[in-house]
Amino acid sequence: MAPMKIDHEAIRNLATLLTETDLTEIEIAEGDKRIRVTRTLTAQVFSAPNTLPQTAPAANAAPAAAEPAAVSHENHPGAVKSPMVGTVYLQPEPGSATFISKGQTVQAGDTLLIIEAMKVMNPIKAEKGGTVQDILVDDSQPVEFGQPLVIIV
Repeated sequence: MAPMKIDHEAIRNLATLLTETDLTEIEIAEGDKRIRVTRTLTAQVFSAPNTLPQTAPAANAAPAAAEPAAVSHENHPGAVKSPMVGTVYLQPEPGSATFISKGQTVQAGDTLLIIEAMKVMNPIKAEKGGTVQDILVDDSQPVEFGQPLVIIV
């Protein structure tokens, strides 16, 4: 059986449809090929802490500063956003070195991280060269479509 070609645009559209309709799962099929996109309540829980520290950013200078910054990264020109719903991995395999680190210089085309979606490992590559200013996700964290992952300046 030939490997299935991944239609990233179809996955993006399905993820958008999930969000717009508040569904938790959607599946399309063509012949014997299927694409299923799901979202869980667990993934939604991760966005809740971003709003809590904004009420008192000066109370805990270092930790609180990181949380509101994640919220403002949404429209940052150097933000690398998730092209799909899935689970992010910062290294190619458990126990190995991470793809990138804060302060590291990257070139266009370098792999920044991997997103696992539907049992497929999808490398997320830098669209431009620059310096990694911030890594906004943790290893094995669920991510949503359009969620900022990394800031490259």
